[in-house]
Amino acid sequence: MYIISSYFVAVLFCIITMLCWGSWANTQKLSSKKWPFQLFYWDYALGILIVTLLLAFTLGSYGDEGRSFLLDIKQAQGKFIASALVSGIIFNFANLLLVIAIDIAGMAIAFPIGIGIALVLGVITNYIDNPEGNPTILFAGVLLIAIAVIFDALAYKNILKKSKQKPLKGIIISLLAGIAMGFFYKYIAQSMSLDFVSPEVGKLTPYTALVIFAVGLLASNFLFNTVNMYKPISGKAVKYKDYIKLGSPKLHLIGLLGGIIWGIGMSFSIIASEQAGPAIAYGLGQGATMIAAIWGVFIWKELKDLPKSKNWLIILMFICFILGLGLIIYSRIA
Repeated sequence: MYIISSYFVAVLFCIITMLCWGSWANTQKLSSKKWPFQLFYWDYALGILIVTLLLAFTLGSYGDEGRSFLLDIKQAQGKFIASALVSGIIFNFANLLLVIAIDIAGMAIAFPIGIGIALVLGVITNYIDNPEGNPTILFAGVLLIAIAVIFDALAYKNILKKSKQKPLKGIIISLLAGIAMGFFYKYIAQSMSLDFVSPEVGKLTPYTALVIFAVGLLASNFLFNTVNMYKPISGKAVKYKDYIKLGSPKLHLIGLLGGIIWGIGMSFSIIASEQAGPAIAYGLGQGATMIAAIWGVFIWKELKDLPKSKNWLIILMFICFILGLGLIIYSRIA
């Protein structure tokens, strides 16, 4: 199977993860006017499974190092399969909350608050399990990103103050999404061998773990998204028949594309985690917060109502994110 052999390549993979994780939600925005996000999410979940299976039977099945995908499944122990499944279930719960928050508050708000918190918690939990990198530099980077999240929340507060809306709903759902999402990555990391070249017997290779993760995500969708369809927090209730009745081929393809983009990002992060360490790989990937904020601010104009006197909040948010990500990268080689 394909294995990364250098930290530099691992960082490049994590940057691609950041771009993918920060951009997939544009597909939701593109389809939201004609397509309820609950129905979009079915195609999104299916897209993640498709791309992980494709990578498992290609990059994960060829080459002299590691174990091929099918051989790996046959030797895998149940507790490690369960760990990858749990990871997919936790992520799905968290991500559905994030999608709801995006629907309510927009990308420029939901991503920085939700994913910023997920980044902080995820780096801490993954570092405890697998300490890679200089902790002082790593957590200084995490602190800067936490400060960036605070600047974004203050910007959101100023927008809603001007429009006389109540800010609590969007912020609370983003906070809950971030807290839940901070824990999913550690479980998929625990399911895998730390040595990808000669993987430990019973544990999973990254490609197998990704497929099982995607299965857990899609399977749990029948509980989480069904509740979301019939008893939505945001938007109108929809039924399963609406998936066929309201969906056009174009809308289904947009949802699949969203899942494929996110799935590529997740796959690259996991593949990079051996060289970078899970804490750094996850932390860099969740720099997606900055990418999503760029989309939300400059493309979707979601902060157009922010008073000009408060633009410094957005500037400082981006500065803190960039400095924080730089420190996270440097922590591995310091």
